[in-house]
Parts: sequence; C-alpha cells; structure tokens
Amino acid sequence: MTETLRVARTKIEIPPLILIGVFRRHWCSLITAFSLRLKTISKMGAGGRMSGRKNVLERVPITKPPFEMSDLKKAIPLHCYKRDLLRSLYYLLGDLAMCFTFYHFATTYIPLLPTPLGYIAWPIYWFCQGSVCLGLWSIAHDLCHHAFSEYAWVDDALGFVLFSSLLTPYFSFKYSHRSHHAHTNSMEYDEVWLPRRKVNTLYTEVLNNPLGNLFLTVLKLLLSYPMYIIFNAHGRKYDGFVSHFYPQSPLFNDSERKLVWLSDAGMVVVFYTLYKIIAATSATWLFCIYAAPLLVMNAHFIFLTFLHHTHPSLAHYDSREWDWLRGALSTVDRDYGVFNNVYHDLASAHVIHHLISTIPHYHTMEATKAIKHILGDYYNYDDTPVLKAFWRETTECIYVEPDEGAEDSGVYWFRK
Repeated sequence: MTETLRVARTKIEIPPLILIGVFRRHWCSLITAFSLRLKTISKMGAGGRMSGRKNVLERVPITKPPFEMSDLKKAIPLHCYKRDLLRSLYYLLGDLAMCFTFYHFATTYIPLLPTPLGYIAWPIYWFCQGSVCLGLWSIAHDLCHHAFSEYAWVDDALGFVLFSSLLTPYFSFKYSHRSHHAHTNSMEYDEVWLPRRKVNTLYTEVLNNPLGNLFLTVLKLLLSYPMYIIFNAHGRKYDGFVSHFYPQSPLFNDSERKLVWLSDAGMVVVFYTLYKIIAATSATWLFCIYAAPLLVMNAHFIFLTFLHHTHPSLAHYDSREWDWLRGALSTVDRDYGVFNNVYHDLASAHVIHHLISTIPHYHTMEATKAIKHILGDYYNYDDTPVLKAFWRETTECIYVEPDEGAEDSGVYWFRK
C-alpha cells in the first residue's frame, strides 16, 4: 500500500506552500475563536449554557409554550440574521485549505514512513480529514437552508458542488431535510431518526445487550448515512420504493423531480471522476485518501444527528398532540469541546437551528444565548460528555411508548 501511494503521489500534486499559508491563517483564527469561546463560557458559568432544569434527564415540558415564535425572533439581535457572503466564504475556503493541507501531508510524508508508523499515521489522517469533511458538510448544510448568503442561486450552486463531492445528492437531500424540519419529532411525518415502538422492534428481544449494542453502534456509525441516502434507512415509511436517487420517490413532489435528476447527474460526474482517479492511481490510493475519511465523516454525521434527536428527556408526539413549535424544541444542544469549531456549531446550537434555520452558523451561539431566558425549561442542554451520552442514549433510548395510564395522550417517551 505504501509503495502504491509513493508512486501515485507524483501523479496528483497540490502546491503546498499556498495551502499551508491559508491553513495557517484559518487555523490561527480557529484557535483565537476557541479561546474567546472558553472565556465567554467561563464568564457565563454553567447556567449560561444550561437550561433552568438541574437534572439533564428531567423531562422537558410538554404543555404548549407560553411564548410564540414572534417573541423569539424579536429577542435575537438583527445582525444575527445577516448572511454575509464574504464571511461565509472565509469559513468555506478555510475548511478547503485544511482538507488540501491534510491531503498534501498524507500523500507526501506518510508513504515515506516505515510500515509500522504508517499503520498509525493513516488512521490519524483519516480521522483529521474526516472531521474537517464534516465541517464542509455542515457548511453545505447551511447552503441547503439558504443560510450561507442572500443569494439563493449562489447557495444552491455551491451546495450542489460540495454535497456532490461528499457523495450526497444535493437537491434530494435538501427536499427531504426540509420535510424533517417541518415535522420534527412527529411520530407519523418526521423524515429521520423515527423512534421504534416497542411492538415493532426485534431489537428489544434480541440485541438489547452489550454485544448487540456494540455491533449495532459500529454498523450505525459506518453505514447508516449512505443507507439512509440510498434506501431511506431510519426514515419515514412510505408506500413504494424510497431513495434519494430515485426521482419518482414519494420523498419528492412533481415540482422537485427535475432537480433530483440534476442531483443524480452530479453524482454520476463524481463517480466517473473517482473511476478516472483509480485508473490513474489505484483503488488502494483512493480508499486511503478519500473513501476512509468519508467513512469517518459519515460516522461523525450519524454521531451528531443521533445525539441531536435522541435523549431521555425529549418527547415525541403523534398527530393528536404534535405542533411545529414543540416539535422544533424537542432537540438538544451539547458541548463538543474543540469540535464545536470544527463542526461550525452544528451540534452545539441545534435548538436555534430548528427554530430559525436561516441563521448562519457563525451567529447561532449568540442567537441561542439571546432566547434562552424566554425558552426557560423548554431549552434542552446536556453537558454530559458526548461519548458517555452516546452510549447512554444507545443503550437506554431503545423505543418510545406513552406513559402508563396516558396511552391516549399522543405523547411518547424513550424507554429501554
């Protein structure tokens, strides 16, 4: 493998000095931003990030909130709504510079290492590159929400290129994701992470044990995202074949199908490009440089989105009780440490994202702080270390059922 990469690196070369310069400037800005974040949090204290609930596992209120969306929008500073194209491009170009810098070091220096060290260096590269790719994915996610700039055509053009390069059909995802935001935590109509009912899951009988949990966790992290895109795994149940690649899928309406075809065309171009790269290098080279980091990116994505919408304190609602505001509030913010910056606050400010998805990522933390005093106990923040939280949610949030004696309430809670 090392010899293959040593030969291949002479065929695909990126000018390193330019990339390192841009990388250095962007990385320094991230360090500065992180330092400021730490100072801000230390001034705010725990209560600055957390809701009024002392126990993070205490259930959120399920009564209709005493506030309306208009109250929340008024509380957010006007500049938080501004979608600055140049500022957004700065974050995009910074992430691209980091990607190409990691690529340069991987193709230039790892093949020169002795074999034992190479086996250590490659996974480090995969993790670093996959993490930055999730940052790019997060920016593309902003693009599909029109939270990147004031120009919809710019957002769609950039989003199409970015998502396609990350093997995600842009318009197809944009349309299904819009439905997720419109029906968050609806038992009937939400598009992703629909919880199981006890009567519908084999898991509670066969795989609810440490070995079964570990097996499903690895499978979920590596394959759930591509399986969702291809076969709608973990998605809402429809009649007929459902896929983000199938323009006639019930995921889409008639006005959207042409752009689904365009998304498919973009994917064909990417796959053809990958084929040509394999012809010029090797399948091993492509796996080490591109496919393995993409698997890491997929794992990051599943890790984050699972923790967004899975928590013992969160309720799900059926059509008897669901409304948009309570559904949008039924998500959770968490602290990912330095990865908050890598992910562009995709996970640390997810509640505000579900309330107002057009706020750009660099304003979401400020907007969150501005509305927390209004949200009160309706704001859900969990400071549990995320790895511990992921295992807790994986092992304890197995299915949802109404409380005993409240079977007709239309409100469902996680159980194990």
